Amino acid sequence: MLGEAEDAARSKGWVAISETATRGFLGRIGESMRITAEELGDGPPSRKITGISAGGFSITTQLPPAQQAGWRRTGEHLLDLLGERETGLLITLDEIHGADRDELAQLAASVQHFIRDGLPIALVFAGLPAAVSDLLNEGVATFLRRADRIDLHTAAIDEVEASYRQTFAALAHPIDARLVRRAAESTGGYPFLIQLVGYHVWQLAEATTDSPLRAADLEAALSAAHRRNTRLVIDAALSTASQKDLDFLRAMAQDDLPASTADIGRRLGDRKNTIGNYRARLIDAGLVQPAGHGLLEFAIPGLREHLRRM
Repeated sequence: MLGEAEDAARSKGWVAISETATRGFLGRIGESMRITAEELGDGPPSRKITGISAGGFSITTQLPPAQQAGWRRTGEHLLDLLGERETGLLITLDEIHGADRDELAQLAASVQHFIRDGLPIALVFAGLPAAVSDLLNEGVATFLRRADRIDLHTAAIDEVEASYRQTFAALAHPIDARLVRRAAESTGGYPFLIQLVGYHVWQLAEATTDSPLRAADLEAALSAAHRRNTRLVIDAALSTASQKDLDFLRAMAQDDLPASTADIGRRLGDRKNTIGNYRARLIDAGLVQPAGHGLLEFAIPGLREHLRRM
C-alpha cells in the first residue's frame, strides 16, 4: 500500500522518499532531501569523502560548513523548491513498531512545522495496528492524532485465489487448481499471509523443476509461511498484551467459531462492563474483530491455534 501511495504521488509530479523505521531513518530521510534539493537547485557543493561503509553500501561525506544546515532547514529548502514547481514531497515510513520514539518525535515535530507554514508535504506511516495505536496515544506529536487511520482489512478468498492463479501461471509447471484454492484459504485473506504464502509456494514450486507441485509440497510451504507469520506478526502483536488480555484471548480460543462475549465473560467470571473494556482494547490492538452482535473472532489467522499451544 505504501508503494501504491508513492506511485500516486509520483504520477502527480511529487517526490517520494521511502524509508523503513530502523535506527537512523531520520538522517537517511534528511540525506535524501538534501540530494533532491541539490538536483533541483544549482547542483551539489564541493565535498570530500570522509568514510565508506562497505556493509551498508553507504558513503559518508563532509559538507562545507555553510552547507551544514539542520534537518528542518534542509526540508524547508526542498519544499520551497517543490512549491515553486507546484509539486510536493511524500515521506513514507514502514515498520513503525520498530521505530525509535525520539526520532519519530523529531520527524513529527518538523512535519508539523512544515504543515503550519503551508509547505507541500504528506506523511504516511505503516505498521501493526497495535503499534499505530500506541504511537497515536503516546503523544509523540499531538497533530498525528488527527491523521487519518486506515485499517487494511482482510481480502476475499476468491480474490486471493484469482491473484495466485494469475501469478503462478508463470511457473514452468502449472499448480493444480485445488492446491491454489488451498493456498488462498490458508491465508484467511490476511494481507501479510498473502505475501508469505505466495512467496513460499512460489519458491518451492520453482525449485521443483521436474514435476508439478504436490499436495505434500504445498503443505510444507504453508507451514513455513505460518511459522514466519507467528514469529513476525503474532508474537509481536501479543508482546504488549497484559495478562488479563491473554486470559481473555485464551477464553475466546476455546471456541472453534466466533465466540460470544457472554460465554467469554462466564469463563472468566468478569462483569459485563469489564468484558466490554477488554473487547474494545483488543479490537483497537488488531487482535480481534466483531463478527456479529455479541460475537468476536480473531483478526490474525493462526492466533487461535497459537493461543491453544501457549
